[in-house]
Amino acid sequence: MAAASEPSVDTGPHPVPVRTIMATIGLVLATIVALVLIHRLAHIIGLLVVAAFFAVVLTPAVDFLSRRGLRRSLATLIMFLAGFGLVGAMLFSFIQPIVREVNQFVDDFPTFVDNAKQGRGSIGQLVKRYDVAEYIERNQSRMQEGLRNAGAPALAVARSLASGIFTFVTILVLTFLMVLQAPRLTSSALSLVAPGRREQVRHVAADCAKAVTGYMAGNLAISAVAGMTTFVFLTLAGVPFAGVLGLWVAFADLIPLVGATLGAIPTVGVAFLASPTKGIATIVFYVIYQQIENHVLQPTIMSRTVDLNPLTVLVSVLVGVELFGILGALLAIPAAGVLQVILRNVYDQHHRRLKPVPTVGVDEVPIPATEPEASPGADAPVEAEREPA
Repeated sequence: MAAASEPSVDTGPHPVPVRTIMATIGLVLATIVALVLIHRLAHIIGLLVVAAFFAVVLTPAVDFLSRRGLRRSLATLIMFLAGFGLVGAMLFSFIQPIVREVNQFVDDFPTFVDNAKQGRGSIGQLVKRYDVAEYIERNQSRMQEGLRNAGAPALAVARSLASGIFTFVTILVLTFLMVLQAPRLTSSALSLVAPGRREQVRHVAADCAKAVTGYMAGNLAISAVAGMTTFVFLTLAGVPFAGVLGLWVAFADLIPLVGATLGAIPTVGVAFLASPTKGIATIVFYVIYQQIENHVLQPTIMSRTVDLNPLTVLVSVLVGVELFGILGALLAIPAAGVLQVILRNVYDQHHRRLKPVPTVGVDEVPIPATEPEASPGADAPVEAEREPA
């Protein structure tokens, strides 16, 4: 008998279903639309991210007051009034000596003018040496023309100031509403998660919030060190306004990496007004301190408050600055801390075994360890010791 013939195998090309083609085109178009929307709404998204950051920082304090019997709206209002009070006190510390010095300058201005005309004092010697009076007389028309055209830059500055005030007020309103509605927002977000995973997501979110608050605590500690160090140095060097300048440096140092440098600019200027020697000494001091803060203080403190190793802290800040500028520098470390918490939880869930460092949960154990044991063939953790029957 002849052997049965083997069935022929169709190796020719198969047409792609129309449904698959349409689905692919739809996904591509949806991706393009999403990218365009993100680009157009980048400013609003940035405001929401900043407001969410401050909301996460303020929420624990509001929750604390709420647990003491206060209504959430009243607790939120108290926290915001306390914040405004601190900002107002800081502004008063800045403005009060400036106003005092300006008033003193106005009172002494006639004396300065008379000394300049007579060639007395340091100003008079400069006027006499460089023929300032003759220069002013020769270029009087140019100066008047420059004063006429000075309105355009002033208008641009006024517009920028108005835009900054509007942005600040918008962030305040968004933060207030986020803190006020935090329980409802949390419940709404958890309702979108499968019931079996809600507890896990809730614990992971709590640890993410701890990473953000830890970053804020560490940043405040570094700023306090910068302010106190500046105050001590300026006091020992005999530079005026040591307290105000130390407060300014502490405030500017909230910006990672470059904050101390930004705070040093007016400080060095005041030191040079006191004497060139003090100005040079102040520059040397800030160059040394900036290196110590960037490579010692910030990595060490942040590695403890946010539970990140120093290398991760430094790299995250550099990446944030490169991608988003100052905003990226402010949010890089808490973002790295949040990402680490999420990745740890994913790692624990995938391997289903305890790690040396606990991840999430009120009992300080990974959530997957509390879930039912896996089948015998799975990659399961070592079974806990059973109590004797």
